[in-house]
Amino acid sequence: MARAFWKGAISFGLVYIPVEMYSAAQGNTIDLDYLDKRDFSPIGYQRYNKRTGKPVEWKNIVRGYQYQKGRYVALSEEDFRQANVKASQTIEITSFTEASSIAAEYYETPYYLGAQKGGQKVYALLREALKSTGKVGIATVVVRTRQHLAVLSPQDNLLMLNMLRFADELRSPAGLELEAPSAKTAGLKPGELSMAEKLIGEMSAPWKPAQYHDTYREDLMARIKEKIRNREAHTLTAPERAEKPQKSAEVIDLMEVLKQSLGQGGRRKPPSRAHAKLGRRKSARA
Repeated sequence: MARAFWKGAISFGLVYIPVEMYSAAQGNTIDLDYLDKRDFSPIGYQRYNKRTGKPVEWKNIVRGYQYQKGRYVALSEEDFRQANVKASQTIEITSFTEASSIAAEYYETPYYLGAQKGGQKVYALLREALKSTGKVGIATVVVRTRQHLAVLSPQDNLLMLNMLRFADELRSPAGLELEAPSAKTAGLKPGELSMAEKLIGEMSAPWKPAQYHDTYREDLMARIKEKIRNREAHTLTAPERAEKPQKSAEVIDLMEVLKQSLGQGGRRKPPSRAHAKLGRRKSARA
């Protein structure tokens, strides 16, 4: 059973709602270790004292702020808590707004909030009020020694807290010298735009997140199992000749590409496994 990693309260006006915070995200990455390719021994990570060169155990490690070259202020967990006791224990709602007014690039990490004992009624009150008004709460909260901007919203029968990026954490595109051609300078024709709009309409569908999954992870696991079956556990696969990149839509006839895409619903059938293997053999002989 999952454990709450933060306990505190939601606060807005004079309302106080005791809650517990649980992570709503989970990683599905494949756990890979670094190995020495000469004998396939695991590569270790070691924390060491840069002055003595000796290893340091976790129990002897503290965090510190360097205020002068080589001089530090040591900080304990209690120092972080005492910096602002209220902020470290409270999800403080500062305002309410429309969810659609928060741009996608501000969203960072989701968390579930569960009601603590004695807070069930006010928890339900806030959740239902948010549902009926269609609003979300903008809040600040300190988690793991860092203050976050966050958005509080109803999610079925729960309240969800999504950590947001602060505005100064988003890089401005102004200094990146990105090319952003206008429709005119790109030579875009009305017929091409109309065809692209039709293709978007044909490919439009309701958002169903459960139908999407990490297909690359599945393919990589299949590759790992294949190597185990073939007793290639300690065999490094030589690189194949890279495929030639596809021509861009601008190099070939853009209208023709759009017409073909409309006929296929914008989707291409993946090659069969037999065809894919044949392609790899041909590439190996080439």
